[in-house]
Amino acid sequence: MTLLEVDDVHTYYGQSHILEGVSLTVEAGETVALIGRNGVGKTTTLRTILQLTAPRRGSVRIRGEDVTGLGTHDVARRGLGWIPEDRRMFSELSVEENLRIAVKDTDRVGGKLAHAFEVFPDLEQFRDKKAGALSGGQQQMVAIARGLVGDNDLLLVDEPSEGLAPLIVETVAESLRRVSSDTSLLLVEQNFPLAMDLADRFYLLDNGQVVEQGSTDDVSREDEQIRRHLSA
Repeated sequence: MTLLEVDDVHTYYGQSHILEGVSLTVEAGETVALIGRNGVGKTTTLRTILQLTAPRRGSVRIRGEDVTGLGTHDVARRGLGWIPEDRRMFSELSVEENLRIAVKDTDRVGGKLAHAFEVFPDLEQFRDKKAGALSGGQQQMVAIARGLVGDNDLLLVDEPSEGLAPLIVETVAESLRRVSSDTSLLLVEQNFPLAMDLADRFYLLDNGQVVEQGSTDDVSREDEQIRRHLSA
């Protein structure tokens, strides 16, 4: 089943034409990577999907339903979750409180928390600690766990490895692998090897357009087409 279909979207910031006909799909059970250099439109694609920056042309469909022009909260109600690059923790609330807020059905809070701590056992020891006092890697795990407990069919994950030490990046990558067994992922990631390791398929953006796409099997940064568009 196709969860998400972005069809020929053109998105602007003021007069700046950022996305120039981007199309992509995410199937149920898939992890799809959106790769490319800084400033080519990756985060704008996520914002367009969520209707935070609605496209002037083209459409966004969730399970075949056109959601273009709807409010972001209406899009989220259809099973889309967002893990932004800055994580957006409630820094003065505990880890457990951050997770509780994300549970949509209050009658299922206990079971959802138990599942989150089963998937992320390292977080359980910090459940009473303020989220603002956690390390960057720990905060990223909380952000991913919030997406998990929110009963989302698709998580849009923006630069999860940004600013993290290599050892912590692997921990976050393992967290995403665990979550991918419960929900589909659309992953924006500059770390090319990480993106290829996590994803089933990829779309390569350059100057607001998809210039390459396909399976991540046997894809290498040494491929001329990939290297040319990832080079600064």
